[in-house]
Order: sequence, then structure tokens, then C-alpha cells
Amino acid sequence: MDGGSVIKVVLVKLSIVKFLIKRVLLGVLTLFIVSLLIFGVTQALPSDPAEAILGREATPEALAALRADYGLDKPLINQYGSWLGGVLTGDMGTSYATMTPVGEYISPRIGASFFLLLIAAVGSIPLSIIIGANAALRRDRKFDTSSSLISLILAAMPEFVVGTILTVIFSTTIWQVLPAVTYLEVGAPPWSDLKGLTLPVLTLLIAVTPYVSRVMRAAMVEVLESDYVEMARLKGMDERTVLWRHAMPNAVGPAFQVIALNLAYLAGGVIIVERLYNFPGIGSALADAVRSRDLPVIQFLALVIAGVYVLTNLLADIGTVLVTPRLRTRLS
Repeated sequence: MDGGSVIKVVLVKLSIVKFLIKRVLLGVLTLFIVSLLIFGVTQALPSDPAEAILGREATPEALAALRADYGLDKPLINQYGSWLGGVLTGDMGTSYATMTPVGEYISPRIGASFFLLLIAAVGSIPLSIIIGANAALRRDRKFDTSSSLISLILAAMPEFVVGTILTVIFSTTIWQVLPAVTYLEVGAPPWSDLKGLTLPVLTLLIAVTPYVSRVMRAAMVEVLESDYVEMARLKGMDERTVLWRHAMPNAVGPAFQVIALNLAYLAGGVIIVERLYNFPGIGSALADAVRSRDLPVIQFLALVIAGVYVLTNLLADIGTVLVTPRLRTRLS
């Protein structure tokens, strides 16, 4: 490798590092703004945390004492600073409903939800890419037409409708082969009830796969019609080499953004799925917290979900640059 090539490689790597630093700083700024919005919205809720804890029959003296204990009598800017400082140092406060530290209450639920989302992601991403790529390769044929129609129908159905249909098919009327709800206890390993995990994972798979497969198909069609793919074919390369070396890397890039958006969407959509199947994750905890006006839990879980959005989009940006040769060249 000559000196000019070495310099070019170094410049490309430096450009990628600068790109990553900018994306990380943008993500931190986004989370800061989101934290302000979360705190502001929860403070605007028409409820008094002290009254929610002690009940409506509590005396004014007891309510004032409890507000002083939790710092609820301080100005909002001080409350926000204390909350944000606690989050940064690992102290998320105390749950108003359970009177236990939020971290202790939420940690096992976050682990369970993460496992559920991980299984759904590991299954949906390769499945979506395979379906979309094959539909593009068989453009306007039977597989393309049928897969496009099915994905359109599935994409139009909300998670609770998909979950209800799956429950009817596999748990009640047609086949009684899977449990309609999970029987996991909070803190138990999620893999200890694999049968109970099946329907939640299937519901999440169906929620993500149609969108990504359609985007993958569109990106693959565009790439297969591009000049550089045509040039590779004219050079005598076999179709498999053209597909995997030239078409697939450039088609996966745009799909990464949609994959990230859908995985981030799952962090919010999992609330419905977990509630539907009685899964002991963050979805159930957030629903319970909203019902009981448990502000520390609501604030922390909302920030966690926002963090998932930021992180998945950051990883999608990184993945897009790494797998797309044109973008790496453009950065330099």
C-alpha cells in the first residue's frame, strides 16, 4: 500500500470517528431535552403525589410533612436538578406505590423486557432481510405479490389485535397448544417459561417484520437496477457474487434506519404486549405506575424508553456507515 492510500484510509477513519462523536453528542443533547419534557409533563399531571400515597383523608399536616420528606415542597428547578442528578448517579428515587427504591423495583423488569425484545429482534431482523431480498429478486412474481400483500395486512393491525388473534388460534378456540398468558414471577429468569414467551415474541415479530421487509424490498430493487450492479454483471460476475458483494451491502444500509425505528418502537409497543400477556416487564410496571400516579417510576421508565430510541438510532447510523461503501467515501 503506497503513502497516498495510507493517508486516504487514515482520513476515512478520522471522518468516521468525528461522525460518531457528533452523533453521541447529539444523542446526549436529545436525552437532556427529553428529560426536561418528561419532568415537565409528569409535574403537570392533575394529581398530588403526597395525596396519592396517604389517601384523600390525610391531614394537611401529614401531607406537608410527606412533601418535605420527598422534596416536593421545593421549587421545580430544584426538584428537576435533584432528579436528574440522582439518575446520573444511579439513584432514581423511591417508588410512591411500593415505597422501595425505583432501581430495585425496576431492575428485574428491565431485564425481562430486554430479553423479550432481544429475542424478537434476533428473529425479526434476519427474517425481514431475507423476505425483502427474495421479494426484490422475484419482483412481480407470485412470492413478491403474496409477501407484499401479507406484509401490508399485518402492518395495518395493531399489536393488541395481533395478540388477540394469536391467542384465539393457539390458546383457546382452534388449538390449545400455548398458554394465553405468561406465569413468570417478577425477578424469575424469562427463559424459565419458554412456552409463555412464544406468543409475546410472535406478536412482536409480526409488529416489526412487515415494515422492515417492505423497506428492504424497495432498497434492494433500487440497488439491483443501479449502474454499478449492472457493471458487475457485465464484467461476468456470477449472480450470487453480485448479490452478496455489491447489492446487499448497499441495500441493507437504508433498512438499518427502519430497523432501528421499529426496534425503538418495540420499546414502547412492548407495553401493550406485556399487558396483554401478563408479562412482568417494564410495560406492566409503567401501566401500574400511571394508574397509581407513581411519578418516580413513570419518569425513569419514560427516560429508559427514550434512551432506547436514541441508542438504537445511534447504532443504526453507525451500522449504515460501516456497511455502505458510498457513505464511508462521502464522509472522507
